[in-house]
Amino acid sequence: MAKVAIGIVGSQFQADCIATSVKAMPEEAEVVAVASPTPGHAESFARRHGIPAFYVDHRELLRDPRVEIVHISAPNYVHARITIDAARAGKHVICEKPLCVTLEEADEMIDACKKAGVLLLYAEELFFAPKYVKAKQMADEGAFGHIHLVKQGEKHSGPHADWFWDVAKSGGGALMDLGCHGIAFCWWFLGKPNVKSVYSQLSTQVHKERTEGEDEAITIIEFANDAVGIVENSWNRPGGMDDSIEIFGAKGQTYADMLMGNALPTYSEVGFGYAVEKASSTKGWTYPVFEEHWNYGFPQEMRHFARCVRGTETPISDGETGRVVQEVLYAAYASAGLGRKIMLPFRPKGIVRPIDLWKNP
Repeated sequence: MAKVAIGIVGSQFQADCIATSVKAMPEEAEVVAVASPTPGHAESFARRHGIPAFYVDHRELLRDPRVEIVHISAPNYVHARITIDAARAGKHVICEKPLCVTLEEADEMIDACKKAGVLLLYAEELFFAPKYVKAKQMADEGAFGHIHLVKQGEKHSGPHADWFWDVAKSGGGALMDLGCHGIAFCWWFLGKPNVKSVYSQLSTQVHKERTEGEDEAITIIEFANDAVGIVENSWNRPGGMDDSIEIFGAKGQTYADMLMGNALPTYSEVGFGYAVEKASSTKGWTYPVFEEHWNYGFPQEMRHFARCVRGTETPISDGETGRVVQEVLYAAYASAGLGRKIMLPFRPKGIVRPIDLWKNP
């Protein structure tokens, strides 16, 4: 079976993760093109990863007949436009989190892809992270009995690119950037039940001079099966990525730290090249990881999406998944603004940025 040909829109950290992950499963897919509007970025990215074509406009990439599926690693505020353009060009779409900025955009993206008969796939790598997949397998086998509490936390020192700090482009802060992972994870782990209510506490503790967005977020999600999800996020944790889960049931419990169990406790007085994502220094005690992309689940995610395009697997994370997350994000920002629990369904009209529901409740 022919490899799935991927075109990447974007040239920063996440695009690098995807290009590297595709190389890890060369029998399934290959990156044949990249597009970035920043002068020189697409060409540099293409040369670094051995990609044959590069463009400065995503519409040029969409005209490339080799491209079957477009991977969107661009800022949040352009996700909808690029997705709709790709659907009209007959290309399948993989969209990085969050799906978009508004619920209206989510509906437009889903509708455009349905009308065009193409897949809209939502890139939530936590569904593929090996430790988290194993925890879900044990839960589904009944190891923990009825699960009543799922916790997921992602915390680090802040985002890679400047646009994340600009709420006009991102739509929000740490909740929008990191909370979308935890929301999706809790919902998926519990079997995708309906969401009953959302309560969230947001604050800007460290980065007031840099962003209007929140850099600390705690969100509590109540599900229809009486389970509770707790999602903790921060842009204020130096020292590298902290990503972990805790699962509690009537008959058992489990914990998983995505990276620390795959790290080498290391001491160096002079430092070295790279330890783990977001670690700013390698002097003193550090915890360099190996097979980092595999631990995150990126190659497994791309293999699954390639097989979805070929029709041999059914998507476990699609546009509807992204829309569920988007509605919970809306409710979380509104909850922080109003200081109370928000019941779902929740669809306020005329929202430009989710963070506005916090800033102007």
